[in-house]
Amino acid sequence: MMLNRLLIAALLALSCASARAQAPQPSDAARALVGVWEFSNPDRDRRCILTFKLDAAGPGRSVALGGSCATTFPDLRATAAWTMGSDDALKLVDAKGAVLLELNEVESGMYETTPSYTHYFLQTLAGGGKERITDDLFGDWQITRGTPKAVCQLTLGNTAFDSDSFVLIVKLGCDGLITRFAPVSWKLDRGQFVMLNAKGEAWRFEENEENTWARIPAARPPVLMVRP
Repeated sequence: MMLNRLLIAALLALSCASARAQAPQPSDAARALVGVWEFSNPDRDRRCILTFKLDAAGPGRSVALGGSCATTFPDLRATAAWTMGSDDALKLVDAKGAVLLELNEVESGMYETTPSYTHYFLQTLAGGGKERITDDLFGDWQITRGTPKAVCQLTLGNTAFDSDSFVLIVKLGCDGLITRFAPVSWKLDRGQFVMLNAKGEAWRFEENEENTWARIPAARPPVLMVRP
């Protein structure tokens, strides 16, 4: 009996090792998906950010939803992973592997949901015209925390603070969360907005909608930087 158990254990171990060795490698289309994308409705008046990775995650590969995705697009709320089969169709799936949305590439850098799902688009940030430069951000901004009411007014200056960032001016009357952090400069880094204090500590934000930047990782209530 003991010998039989040992033989069965050995066979199972060999089977698992074989399965790992035969695990499919990501296709070129899957590799091309890695990075930051904009998810939107056809009019692009509702948008959010999805970040795709090749790391394993539950029933597929890792995908991170931007701070506003779950509220802006309830269809995405249960998203746990993404998969891509031999047909190169992109599937967003829940934790059990059920398909929430399926999208096909309609042109380079753009995917569209198949007809059986709500009509959405997925496109690279460059394709969506959202790649920001510092000139886009100079001027007055405000911080909100879960409501439209501003809790802080600030100015993103166009003069250098140091060799890597610009001056940031916090106006009087700001919420304690901002005054305790005490930002003094700002910069753009790989598509993200970075707010820095005198100690070199950073708050990072991603643009989820036009001129609306959400602090990451997401918090409750969300910390947003918006144009007044």
